[in-house]
Amino acid sequence: MSVLRRAKTWEISDSEESDAETQSDLNSGDNSRTATVSTDSADSQSCNKLHLSPIKPEAGQTSALSPPRPAGRGTPSPARKRRTKEEIEADRQAARERREARDRQRAARAQEKEERKQEQQRRREAAENLKSLRPENCLRCLTVCIDPALLQQDGSDVLLDTLTTFDWRFSIESQQLPHSITWTRDPPQQGEDGKGSVVEEEQVLLVLGLTDFMDLVVSVKKQMLDCDDEETGVESFVSPILEFLNRGARKVVTVLVTDSQPDYRTNASGMQVLDETLQSKLGMENVEIEEVLVYLQLSKNISLVFLDGWQEVTNHVCAVTKALSKRPFKLLTERAELPFCVDGSWASGVRVERDGSGLIQVWSRQIQQLNRVSPAVASAVTAAYPSPQLLLQAYQSLGSEEDRKGLLSGLLVKSGGKERRIGPEISARVYRCFTVQNPQLVLD
Repeated sequence: MSVLRRAKTWEISDSEESDAETQSDLNSGDNSRTATVSTDSADSQSCNKLHLSPIKPEAGQTSALSPPRPAGRGTPSPARKRRTKEEIEADRQAARERREARDRQRAARAQEKEERKQEQQRRREAAENLKSLRPENCLRCLTVCIDPALLQQDGSDVLLDTLTTFDWRFSIESQQLPHSITWTRDPPQQGEDGKGSVVEEEQVLLVLGLTDFMDLVVSVKKQMLDCDDEETGVESFVSPILEFLNRGARKVVTVLVTDSQPDYRTNASGMQVLDETLQSKLGMENVEIEEVLVYLQLSKNISLVFLDGWQEVTNHVCAVTKALSKRPFKLLTERAELPFCVDGSWASGVRVERDGSGLIQVWSRQIQQLNRVSPAVASAVTAAYPSPQLLLQAYQSLGSEEDRKGLLSGLLVKSGGKERRIGPEISARVYRCFTVQNPQLVLD
C-alpha cells in the first residue's frame, strides 16, 4: 500500500495536489482521501476524478487557477476627466489647421505638376516652331506668285518647268504690279479655324524688256530729275510702280531687265550694247543713265539687274526663293543678346562664370581700353582696387580734385624686371574715364 501511495503521489502534479488540499480544507470533517483503496481500478478512478471533475469554490472563496486580483479589488475605476470647451475647440482648430496644411500641400503639388506640364508643352512648341523655321521646311511654305502677263513672253516656260522640277509651289494670278513676281508664306501657327493669314514677302521682282526699260528711263529722266519739263505720255508707265511703292512702304522692288530683242546684243558685253542703244534712242550719255539708276536705287529703293534671257531670270527667282526660306532661321539666331560679343580668347573676350570668376580679368581689360595703358599698369590698378566700386569709393573719400586725379600716380608698376610709377597723366585719365559726365569728352 505504501508503494501504491508513492506512485500516486509521483504521478500527480503540484497544481493538482494544491487543488486536492484546497478541496479537503473546504470540506470540513473529510481529512482523509480514498487511501484505503486496494485495487488498481479504484486508484485509476480516483485519479480520473482528480483530473476531470471541476472544483467549485464556495461563495467568498477564490479558485487557485484564477489570476490574482490587484490590491483594493472591487473599487470602481476613476471616472474619465471631461474636456472643456476650450480644449475641444483647440483640438478642432488643430485638426482644421492640419487639414488646411494638407490641402495647401496638395494644391502646391498640383500647381507644380501643372507648371511642369506647361513648361514641357512650351518646350515642345518651341522645338516644333524651330523645326518649322528650318530652310528645308520653310521652303515648303513659300508660294511663288507669277503675273499672267509674264507667261506671254517667249521663254517664260523655263520658269514654270524649273519650279515644277524642284516641286516648289507656285500660282499664276494677277499681281498689284503688272509683270511682277511675288512670294507668299504660310504661317507656321494656324488659327483656331485651321487657316492662318498668309504673309506676303516684301521682295518683288519686276521683269521688263529692253524697250520697257527705255521707257522707264525716259519717264524717270523727265519727270523725276527734270521737273520743269512738260508731262509726256510715258509717265503712265512709271506711275503704277510709284503707286505700288506708296501703298506698300516696306516693299523692295528689283527690276530685272531682259533682252527680249536678240538683235540688240551683237557684242560680248551686253552693258556696252545697252548703253549704245539707249544713247542712240534717247540721246543720253553714260553719266545721265547712271544718274537715273542711282536715283531709282537711293530715292525709291529700286534695284536694277540686267539679265540675258529667261534662263537667268529663272536662276534669279530660284536664288531669291532660297534666300527667303533661310531668312526666318537667320532672324531667330540673330535675336541673341549682344550677338557681337563672342566667346574665346581670339576675340579678346573674357568669360565670366556664375561664381564670379573672371570679373577681375574683365576689370583689367576695361582699364586697358585706354590709350598707353599696358597690362602691367592695369594689373597694378586692379591689385590696389580689385573692383570699380572700390576705386569710386576711394575717389569719393578724397576732398580735392587734385588728390583724386593723382590717386593712382604713386602705384608701382613692375615690368621687365624694373619698377616705375603710373604717373599723374595716366592717373588723371583713369579718373576722368570713371567720373566724367560729358560723353563727348576726349580722354586723350
